[in-house]
Amino acid sequence: MKLRKVTAVIMTAVMTAMSISVVRCDVMEKSYSFNFTKEYERDAKNLYFVRKYSDGVGYGFVDKSSSMPERDVDSDKIQVGEEGFSVTENDPEIFKCYDQDGKEITADKSTTHNFGGMIFRVKVPKGGYHIEVAVDKGDENAIVSVNAMQPARMATAYWDAAKLVANQHKAAWNDNVWSFDYADGTGYIDVEIEPKSCGVPVVLKSIKITPVEDKTADKPTVYLLGDSTLKSYTFEEAPMCGWGQVFDRLFDSDKINVINYSMGGRSLKSMYQEGRLNDVLMTGAKGDFVLVQSGHNDEKTGSDSDPTARFGVGSTEEMYKTYLERYYIPAIKARGMIPVLVTPMTRVKEGQEIYKDSFTTEDREFPKVMRAVANETDVPLADLNKESVEYLNSIGTNEAEAIVLSLEAGETPGKTNSGSYANGHPQNKIDGTHLKEAIAKQYALIVAEDVAELADRYAELEPMKAAMLEGVAEGDAEKVFPEMCKDVKGENAYYRNQIEKMVQLGVMTADEEGNFRPKDTISAYEYADAVEKLYGIELKDYDDAPLTREVMAVINLEAYNAKFNEKPKYMTDYNGSNITPDDPNYDSNLVGEEAQYYPLVGFGAITDKSEIDENLYSQVEDAYKLGLIRSEEGIKRGKMINGYTLQPKTEVTREKAAKSLYFMYVLSKDINEENDIVG
Repeated sequence: MKLRKVTAVIMTAVMTAMSISVVRCDVMEKSYSFNFTKEYERDAKNLYFVRKYSDGVGYGFVDKSSSMPERDVDSDKIQVGEEGFSVTENDPEIFKCYDQDGKEITADKSTTHNFGGMIFRVKVPKGGYHIEVAVDKGDENAIVSVNAMQPARMATAYWDAAKLVANQHKAAWNDNVWSFDYADGTGYIDVEIEPKSCGVPVVLKSIKITPVEDKTADKPTVYLLGDSTLKSYTFEEAPMCGWGQVFDRLFDSDKINVINYSMGGRSLKSMYQEGRLNDVLMTGAKGDFVLVQSGHNDEKTGSDSDPTARFGVGSTEEMYKTYLERYYIPAIKARGMIPVLVTPMTRVKEGQEIYKDSFTTEDREFPKVMRAVANETDVPLADLNKESVEYLNSIGTNEAEAIVLSLEAGETPGKTNSGSYANGHPQNKIDGTHLKEAIAKQYALIVAEDVAELADRYAELEPMKAAMLEGVAEGDAEKVFPEMCKDVKGENAYYRNQIEKMVQLGVMTADEEGNFRPKDTISAYEYADAVEKLYGIELKDYDDAPLTREVMAVINLEAYNAKFNEKPKYMTDYNGSNITPDDPNYDSNLVGEEAQYYPLVGFGAITDKSEIDENLYSQVEDAYKLGLIRSEEGIKRGKMINGYTLQPKTEVTREKAAKSLYFMYVLSKDINEENDIVG
């Protein structure tokens, strides 16, 4: 008995040692190290000839990249030398890059270039990896990337406009070693090495691929990936708002985090290629959620957006489907995270009476493709596309056009890349793709409600549902957004966005029945009180008499002088040649990039100046020249235009007061601050 016991102890020890050895071997087998020089390296695969890739071996050189479209290289050009494997491209034409106008540009600006070189493929389990690539002379003459990503964009510092979401996994050079943390969902890693110039060899010395452990977190995070319809905007861009900007308001922050990685102009293809998706996956932890919406920019077909371009934004249906199936869903799951697909909301077309899905091009119906992929892969899908159509039809044309990006003079001091919004939209249009906060938060609620319903089928969504605030899971908009007023609908919803923001901030209120009474006149006292609350200042006393436009101008000017020591950035020129409307060289037809903040009609051209109270005249003039009051006659949403009358004696309604207060509110904010303030 004793002998058997001793033997058993010895055998247990041996088996334990063997199991430890197996674990260690397993860890070693997960690391991939390749040496391409003639100097032998221990614990690496030393390559002495150009091995073509095969699944059986699991590594080797390929002649086509994994990109869509594929990029051709010629592995027969690879030379084996003492210092490593090299490729020299001797055709000067392949190093010339051009923009859509035929002007020569640098490689970092090009979307179509292919500098040849070599591609080394390694078969790996899906998951996260740290990749190191050593080349002779580093980035002096080499461009390195992985799995068809875009080298010029993989080192971006921030993912958002307010610079609150840092890129935590940038591609970086350290002397001659390029490194990158990469989350793979394809089952292989393609290391691409391109030369920078004609006739100069690029030399590959080594590649090391090391697995990165999955992370765990005490509290789950919801990551949002999408385009400008999800983006978090700065105040400079007000009133533009993405539903991702307000999505965090629907959750208990003690139970869950929400981080918005979305940015304008992005598609499935570009979000992957620039490393945006990758940073989410390498930053996130097991149990985190990744919500993906895309479609508006995938439709693009211009020169630099052409789906056939190496780094073009546009996609075909096949590309769109492949990105979801090959790059997004498998990689998200491989990192222990939970994918949720969100179909892109429909666009609003000006004058449209009955809303339909705007993604109905003959060959690129992306919501349809996303639904099919979700069904085939059994991934949760929130159908915002379908439900946005239903929502728009429920509120009608007047309200729908008011809460998308439709702008008139005096609505906001913000700007777009095309110039200032202060006189209306610089492109002279109603932008039915982009959103104001009033509709963005409705879409956010729709998505959250869908997720709550999906949790009945997908148990992994339960932690997200459990973190929702009261009323969110049921889609109870009035409970979730108490700033919504019962009578701000239909014809009364023209200034819905401004009204809800002022009520949300607590500077204006609804009555006991929840009505705002937008057409009622506001008193001078009530308006001044609202301005004081907005700016945190004290103004002189104003009586309870109805507010007139000339008195509103005086109040705005007093507040401006109390708040600002210098002109806010909104008032500065965006094109380097700012002049005022009273300058004889001022062009009253400025649009596009030339569009400026100041009223297009100079004060000297105002036709009813004589009606201004002589005691208020100079203040009204100063307020007008500063853009603090503008004509309300002859202006129109979707047009960049100012009227020629001030109507100084006209009484101001509560909705017009909300419009003016919104303008003053934005004017007081830092242009670089994220526009996500609720009170």
